[in-house]
Amino acid sequence: MEIQVRPYREGDLPAMVRIWNEVVEDGVAFPQLDLLDERSGREFFAGQTHGAVAEDSDSGRILGLYILHPNNVGRCGHIGNASYAVSRESRGLHIGEKLVLDSLAQGRACGFRVLQFNAVVRTNVHARHLYERLGFRPLGEIPGGFLMKDGHYEDICLYYHLL
Repeated sequence: MEIQVRPYREGDLPAMVRIWNEVVEDGVAFPQLDLLDERSGREFFAGQTHGAVAEDSDSGRILGLYILHPNNVGRCGHIGNASYAVSRESRGLHIGEKLVLDSLAQGRACGFRVLQFNAVVRTNVHARHLYERLGFRPLGEIPGGFLMKDGHYEDICLYYHLL
């Protein structure tokens, strides 16, 4: 399997919506409650500063994606934020690492000076270990900041990476 990360194209949108919705449905990582459909997905992904997919070059199958956008506006607009999603059947293949590394490079290319994550769920240990291994620094935790799908509240961790 040869995995490449590249900017998304119109033809990738059905796979991107499916993968995004898988993570939303899991209810343990993304804050969104509403699923995307074809129209809302097209608008959502087009509204980002940058979006990319991880593609298996051999099969053309989309395995994951990320979005990159400002974390805030105006005088804080130089701080970027990103979200990553990997398809259920592709987790554990180090696709997330490829997506994060590409987002760091694209963040710099887009003029961001910092990449900040506002809500990494404390129990998402695989993501947290990856971010820390790639140089993200923890900023602290917000107790009970995330409503899990099962109804309990979990702490969220904040991270940043200087670009």
